Amino acid sequence: MSWNESTQMEGGATEYSFSLTVGDHQVPGVYWAPAGGGDRLVLLGHGGTTHKKVEYIVEVAQMLVAKGIAAMAIDGPGHGDRVTDRWEHEPQRFGEMWEAGGGTDTMLGDWQAALDFVEAEHGARPTGWWGLSMGTMMGLPVTARESRIRVALLGLMGTWGPNADDLQALAPQVKCPVRFLVQWDDEVVPRESCLTLFGLLGSERKTLHANPGLHAAVPSFEVAQSVAYLDEHLR
Repeated sequence: MSWNESTQMEGGATEYSFSLTVGDHQVPGVYWAPAGGGDRLVLLGHGGTTHKKVEYIVEVAQMLVAKGIAAMAIDGPGHGDRVTDRWEHEPQRFGEMWEAGGGTDTMLGDWQAALDFVEAEHGARPTGWWGLSMGTMMGLPVTARESRIRVALLGLMGTWGPNADDLQALAPQVKCPVRFLVQWDDEVVPRESCLTLFGLLGSERKTLHANPGLHAAVPSFEVAQSVAYLDEHLR
């Protein structure tokens, strides 16, 4: 397990890359530290067919560090630097690559190892989750199983996809506050399945935010407000 390189960002923040050996595979990750290190942490889950440094994940990380919150992301199963063949432009293979990368069980171990690694280096802090679409396929199980997650931003996912059974089984175990986003005209994940998954969440403090538009057309104000939501709940 090691830090690989660092890059200075605006405002005194620093971006670090790292690589972990978890079981028989490598988990590449990135960690964004605000000036002063940050007394809170948010884990960022990227969407399907993307990677840990896709543009919108970096933008959310920048919003977080501007509020003094550190952020961390890793490549999900079969994604990013874990890709073993040229499949990025074949989204129809998304489920196949998720399973080839180890699926839910492997993903849970990867995130727990990454959080352990970052905490060993920078200390334990109030921690939240931000992730949509496949970011919820990862984030809901992590939030359900990991007591260190205090608040979560989830959405654009339902009782659908390669780990639908896991999501349905684990949703009632999510007890922390949750903000859940839905795109009303989602052409990828059926809307009704999103509403069903929201209903299954075990949290007593959960809110549903629905907007018109297709899967990837989440309004910028929702993204900004989701960061403010995490900021508030992690204080």
